[in-house]
Amino acid sequence: MVAAILGRKIGMTCVFDEQGASVPVTVIQAGPCRVLQVRRSEGKDGYDAVQLGFEEIDPRRSTKPMIGHAGKAGSGPVRFIREIRLASPTDTEPGAEVTVELFKQHDVKYVDIIATSKGRGFAGVMRRHNFGGQPDSHGTERKHRSPGSIGGHAAGATGRGIKKGKRMAGQMGHHRCTVRNQILVGVDVEQHVLLVRGGVPGPNGGYVMVRASKTRS
Repeated sequence: MVAAILGRKIGMTCVFDEQGASVPVTVIQAGPCRVLQVRRSEGKDGYDAVQLGFEEIDPRRSTKPMIGHAGKAGSGPVRFIREIRLASPTDTEPGAEVTVELFKQHDVKYVDIIATSKGRGFAGVMRRHNFGGQPDSHGTERKHRSPGSIGGHAAGATGRGIKKGKRMAGQMGHHRCTVRNQILVGVDVEQHVLLVRGGVPGPNGGYVMVRASKTRS
């Protein structure tokens, strides 16, 4: 099974390397996770994958389908579920426990982290797309942060409508983000903690998925 686990972002701190230099790291409470389902290519699923669940919750805060699904693996309902695609079949069975020790067993040095970025609400073009805004003088009145003309990007010869992808004001943040090839600084098996160099998307307390890097080993 590929080295991958679910967890929660705790926050940032720093550690010191062998030369005494300060290294900024993000602390991630990773696992333990329960394998809720195993998909196999030779079966009806048609592909290999494992479904992981993190952080058990009170059944009263879940649904009957989720309670039944988790119960097949001998687990209670969980709050955070993600599926990990595999390149080859695995001998892992539903109900197995996945911990950060998996990263030590595979000698993982670099990881990819998938999370949801912080939501910034409705933002204008200057904040959302780094536009320069309108001039501060020369007749500009109460339009300093406006996007300006958008007609030049109209769709078709008639000029009706706006092409998809036009940079305008709108919802900023709260997107699925992936940071790749982050250095795995430390693994604490007893505390179920991973230390990853640098920042990680999302707020403190947000859920993340950590997996061995796909492009660097």
